[in-house]
Amino acid sequence: MASLQARTGREKQRYEGQLRLVAGCIPYRLEPNVEVCYSNSENKLLVLMISSPNRKDLVFPKGGWEEDENMHDAACREALEEAGVKGILSENPLGFWVFRSKSRQNSCNLEGGCKGFMFALKVTEELDSWPEQALHERKWLTIEEAFKFCRYDWMRDALNIFLTTFSKEKPIGMREESVELPIRPLSDAGDECQMASSGCFGKPSSVQHLQNTSSKCIVQG
Repeated sequence: MASLQARTGREKQRYEGQLRLVAGCIPYRLEPNVEVCYSNSENKLLVLMISSPNRKDLVFPKGGWEEDENMHDAACREALEEAGVKGILSENPLGFWVFRSKSRQNSCNLEGGCKGFMFALKVTEELDSWPEQALHERKWLTIEEAFKFCRYDWMRDALNIFLTTFSKEKPIGMREESVELPIRPLSDAGDECQMASSGCFGKPSSVQHLQNTSSKCIVQG
């Protein structure tokens, strides 16, 4: 895995107006539930979050969506680079959120803003080493723990939608091929832009039930 390198720079970065386009995911897995009183389920749902230098809170892997890749590939690449995991990506995003970049958290205009699409990623492989291992430690958490550690409110919102979707009896659908997803107009995304300690964010797009297909979206090493 020493040959893997994280992408740097923003020469190929995609934008929509003044918003930088971002793709990311909520990695998850099921493990045997040994605590009988925890749930009626035989399996316990865990999600993966990553740390950042000099911070106690956590984030989900995400990063810039670039011109030479589709949105799904970008989400898978970020999961590999930042968290060292591969897996099966949901066909449809959980939604999109408009939020501030790290340096613009106290502003609520579009300049310096990001529009992030988040997916669910069923983890099938964890790498022993990965490109940004020195910057990010990965942590498997219960849903309750993840809500407490989320750095931003929009991430809690995405996690809540993920949990609602996952809780349905139908399995999370897998992406068969890249699909052109409808983009909501910026005027809609900005309607609910608000000041908050976590930054400026917009409501998620309407969530469609994830379709039942069978192919895997796997980042190739």
